[in-house]
Amino acid sequence: MSSPLRFDRAHTDDLMSFLAASPSPYHAVANAAARLEEAGFRQVEETAAWDATAGGKYVLRGGAIVAWYVPEGAEAHTSFRIAGAHTDSPNLRVKPLPDTGAHGWRQIAVEVYGGTLLNTWLDRDLGLAGRISLRDGTHRLVNIDRALLRVPQLAVHLDRSANTEGLKLDRQKHMQPIWGLGDVEEGDLIRFVAEEAGVDAEDVTGWDLMPHAIEPPSYLGRDRELVAGPRMDNLLSVHAATAALAAVAGQDDADIPYIPVLAAFDHEENGSQSDTGADGPLLGSVLERSVFARGGTYEDRARAFAGTVCLSSDTGHAVHPNYAERHDPTHHPVANGGPILKVNVNMRYATDGSGRAVFAAACEKAGVPWQSFVSNNAMPCGTTIGPITAARHGIQTVDIGVAILSMHSARELCGADDPYLLANALVAFLAG
Repeated sequence: MSSPLRFDRAHTDDLMSFLAASPSPYHAVANAAARLEEAGFRQVEETAAWDATAGGKYVLRGGAIVAWYVPEGAEAHTSFRIAGAHTDSPNLRVKPLPDTGAHGWRQIAVEVYGGTLLNTWLDRDLGLAGRISLRDGTHRLVNIDRALLRVPQLAVHLDRSANTEGLKLDRQKHMQPIWGLGDVEEGDLIRFVAEEAGVDAEDVTGWDLMPHAIEPPSYLGRDRELVAGPRMDNLLSVHAATAALAAVAGQDDADIPYIPVLAAFDHEENGSQSDTGADGPLLGSVLERSVFARGGTYEDRARAFAGTVCLSSDTGHAVHPNYAERHDPTHHPVANGGPILKVNVNMRYATDGSGRAVFAAACEKAGVPWQSFVSNNAMPCGTTIGPITAARHGIQTVDIGVAILSMHSARELCGADDPYLLANALVAFLAG
């Protein structure tokens, strides 16, 4: 029997604030942590001994966060319910020697991160964000959220074929943003960033910086039924999972049969192989330490993992009205149709029939509609953290998400109702 929705359009308003405040994975996890702190969670250090106390806890590592809530009376072998997501988005990243330029233009040297749509970064006003690492081993978040950079497109007069034969961009030559005029000065960018961060440039020994579009998220359409904004892939899922975990932690512990978990990883867009990626040890380490902190044995760990389920939430493709032939002819997810169940029999997604049943039960409990997604057989299928999570940890995993357009663009598009429908489904799943 369905229950009233916990979240409504106010959740989507909050999502837009979250997107605007999270121009990098480091900002995203800091903002998620702040929301969990408000819900009573506390940070635990990986280098400290963990205790068996009940309540909400979280671990931060770089651009990743793992948070969990231990109900009163949870046993060592109590299984987990995990909402998985990733914090990174395809974009441009600043190189180790960033100061470059030519012909009187000062430029910033960047690499292309992930499978970004290069043309969507052209002629946009860009800020700069990320983190800087200091000599004393600490880090400082940086967000220069104003028009600082721009990747200028070549005028059509100098490329008459751009509209007829297609725009052709060289990732090395054509994607370096400008940020001023004059001679190139070594160390100029980091001196500027250090000043913005309020630190001495000589104390900055490392950086992870990335341009971001400064145009804020906004409702779109005659009836404001759509949302346009940056980094929906996949901060939309991070935001929904954070809200869902906080909501479940606010329930009566007697109503929570599992240990609900948020696992938001970095580096999904380039394969997840890092210490903060889904193919790294972070999630397994946190789950195991949680079991052992409650006095568990390896047998308890095995029992807990055997009963664990993960909903891997990442954005998927809504049917594109101008390219419908690129989609499977019988599977056309639409905006505001509810979250999608992502299926691929070659295990590019981890969903099977048993996982479908888990997801369907959560949506039914929450009163949320849902849809199915499968790729056109003639098109390659993408993947996400789901199969990696299932294979690395031996836990049942189901791939889901929200259907969007313009995936991997600097600015993506989704239905305005879908974010809160996803969050409601995740509450029902995490609460068991």
